[in-house]
Amino acid sequence: MGISTPTVEESAADAFATVFADAAGESILAVGFGEETTTTLIEQLDDVEEPPQVRLLASDDILKWVREDFLVASAAAELIGADTLALRSLSAPAPSQLLITDSQVFSIVHAGSLTACTATDDAEFVSNARTKYTDAWEEAQEFVLRTPARSRVSETLSEEFDPEVETDFTAILDGLGSTRSGDFDAVAAALLAGAKHGVQLFEISHWGEDVGLASKATFSRKKNRLEEVGLIDTEKIPIDVGRPRLRLLLDAERFSEPDTSPDTIVSVGQQRLQLEPAEA
Repeated sequence: MGISTPTVEESAADAFATVFADAAGESILAVGFGEETTTTLIEQLDDVEEPPQVRLLASDDILKWVREDFLVASAAAELIGADTLALRSLSAPAPSQLLITDSQVFSIVHAGSLTACTATDDAEFVSNARTKYTDAWEEAQEFVLRTPARSRVSETLSEEFDPEVETDFTAILDGLGSTRSGDFDAVAAALLAGAKHGVQLFEISHWGEDVGLASKATFSRKKNRLEEVGLIDTEKIPIDVGRPRLRLLLDAERFSEPDTSPDTIVSVGQQRLQLEPAEA
């Protein structure tokens, strides 16, 4: 059996980069990765100029974990739209973390801050592994991400509003690094970017629902939360028929020109959103 000398990398990202470069244009089965390694796989696949096609088999809990972070989930949705990534959920945990290419099987092993990547190119073993996990793939259930691709969110936000709204929205998300925990999620980022530029709640919530980011009700609840903690204000805009609409504004006590940069919005937003309504 041909087994390569284990390659020890500084991170899983380095291991994935090596495998993806060698397997450009191939079909890879990725099996059994945990939360952080699955996130790294998606991020690394998103960075490859000529990516392989990856079929990711993971537990339902891991895939739901991916979906909870807009930054990771929207990148995965982008890859799915490009037919670079497909997701299915395993009915039972896999015993190992594997990348199976057309000609090799890679085993990924973590030890503290280091990652070892061992490969075998034994033809019989590779064939058996591909058969086993291809069968598992065929039997597995497709996982529906329900998250819009990052490019669709950015393009439609720029088209619907001023391109500067999209620029600030993207910068706020990048400043957060993750939307997995707390109240500061993609909806809050959109509302705060909109408030900086004085957009209407009706319009941005309508956009958010159309693009698949969140429902109008979710936008409304998040707007209320941001008001409670003193991050945004609203002003009424009279219309000819029906109830007045609301224009979103950054709270003047928390933000003052020119100190309304995305970094400031992230910093102040994270601090204020940790407060309970009674403390705000």
